[in-house]
Amino acid sequence: MATAITATLRAGLPDRCLTPEDIAALFSVPLETVYAWRKKRTGPPGFRIGKHLRYDPGAVRAWADSLIETDAA
Repeated sequence: MATAITATLRAGLPDRCLTPEDIAALFSVPLETVYAWRKKRTGPPGFRIGKHLRYDPGAVRAWADSLIETDAA
């Protein structure tokens, strides 16, 4: 999946919905952390397509930017 992550169009993010595995690779965290973020509602907002969890690249970017702003304050 790392190859898919590097082929990007939107500010360093793929121009497609991201999977939990993509999120884990992007932030260099274990997949379990991504699911824990979702359970605690502290991670990027995700949505379901049937039984599959997906993330909008723009929402992931906004979430990461908000963390950077909060940390800088």
